[in-house]
Amino acid sequence: MTGELTQLLALLDEAYNRRSWHGTNLRGSIRGLSAEEAAWRPGPDRHNIWELTVHAAYWKYAVWRRLSGARRGSFPLKGSNFFPRPEEATAKAWQADVALLDRMHQQLRGGVASLTMKDLAQRAKGSAFTNAELVRGAAAHDLYHAGQIQLLKRLRPSKAVRPGVA
Repeated sequence: MTGELTQLLALLDEAYNRRSWHGTNLRGSIRGLSAEEAAWRPGPDRHNIWELTVHAAYWKYAVWRRLSGARRGSFPLKGSNFFPRPEEATAKAWQADVALLDRMHQQLRGGVASLTMKDLAQRAKGSAFTNAELVRGAAAHDLYHAGQIQLLKRLRPSKAVRPGVA
């Protein structure tokens, strides 16, 4: 494996689930959340953590699909980009969507690991960007949404009674 591929895989992993200097990564931002916490919405027509999680899974898939040449429409859920969540507000449904995110990360990682240096420099089919740019963008996308999720967690009202508050 080339140095650039090693760096791209490290970048993907740091943005997703490996220790990194910048703070919480995407997987860390959803660790330990309940279905109720993931489903909380900051306002009407605003995305919740659950929807951001499935959205991130979709875009990992979309980048993998462009890298691999897989056919459109092979994502496990019907639709694209944002998926209304929860369909069923249960722990099992939340865990299934988190598992989907994990699977899509592993699939993307495998696709990146199979690239050659020549592949990295080529434009992805149907894209204005090279394969290397798509991979870097996937890592940036994870961190962008990790930040959003961290903010949503802070905005969610706490059920705990604060001292001096009735």
